[in-house]
Amino acid sequence: MAGPWGRAPLCVAVLGDVIADHWLHASPSRLSREAPVLVLRHEREELACGGAANVARNLRAMGARVALFGATGLDASGREIAAALAAEGVDVAGLEAVPGWTTPAKTRVLAAEPRRNPQQILRIDREPSAPLDPAARSRAALRTVARLGEFDALLLSDYEYGAVGVEAAEAARAFTAAGRVAVLDPRRGLERFRGALTALTPNVGELAAFARRPEALLAAPRELSAAARELVEAVAPRHLLVTRGNLGMALFDAAEHAAGAWVEASGEGLVTDVTGAGDTAAAAFTLALAAGQGALEAMRAANAAAGIVVMRPGAATCDADELEAALRAAPRPTAVALEGA
Repeated sequence: MAGPWGRAPLCVAVLGDVIADHWLHASPSRLSREAPVLVLRHEREELACGGAANVARNLRAMGARVALFGATGLDASGREIAAALAAEGVDVAGLEAVPGWTTPAKTRVLAAEPRRNPQQILRIDREPSAPLDPAARSRAALRTVARLGEFDALLLSDYEYGAVGVEAAEAARAFTAAGRVAVLDPRRGLERFRGALTALTPNVGELAAFARRPEALLAAPRELSAAARELVEAVAPRHLLVTRGNLGMALFDAAEHAAGAWVEASGEGLVTDVTGAGDTAAAAFTLALAAGQGALEAMRAANAAAGIVVMRPGAATCDADELEAALRAAPRPTAVALEGA
């Protein structure tokens, strides 16, 4: 399935934090007599792939061959995630179940009356009780580099659970040195990736944290551009893609330091759920770059893919055919000068 990539199959390594997304569905019943809270009637539960596992699912749905490297705990969540990914054709040989580690989990409670769209009313995060063993982090990175010759690209998915450290930065350097694409969907600690990356794909909140500016300030194009320039200067990626939610995306190119481009959000319907949309955008952007497309077309693909999944509940995926169809109507980027944005 080549889809919008022009050739198939591209092969992508994903290295990052694997998260269990636990969804609890319920319907409203009454107000409690014990406290001023809503009583919900339990309906069903499901476990889905989050974090780097969701990135891997999206890449696979878009037609790539995918191998996931990282860690889970020796727990039911970790086993279910590995089994679900394997059933979808993701190579999980590099996914290690680490003793003493707990698979991070995010439980989202959704409630709705019949024939209404479920609304997320509560999220509970279950954090590991101890940091990820640095040895496990190192093993994941070494396994990734050992198979470098198999891959067209490396996508690093950092959710700050410990999988993406200095070893991941060295893996990215190995990939770019070999002429492969290396993309980081980041949180913090970006300085260690200086000169190692083809692209960074932060959301506007992550860019604001790096630039030490209020996120609301970056709604102004000039302020966003100034923050982006600081990040490009500090980390030196070839491309910086900033996802901006309902404001679309912005792209800054290190090769043309003063150049930027903007695109409005794709999709015509109302947003249902933004969970995992950044994962989808990073996956599409990486695949487009690995296929040899220019950064502007890669941004357009990322924007179109994100526009599909936000119309669906949960951490959703879009396949290559859906993305190819969405690209026909997707907005085109507008190039602007960074200095005058």
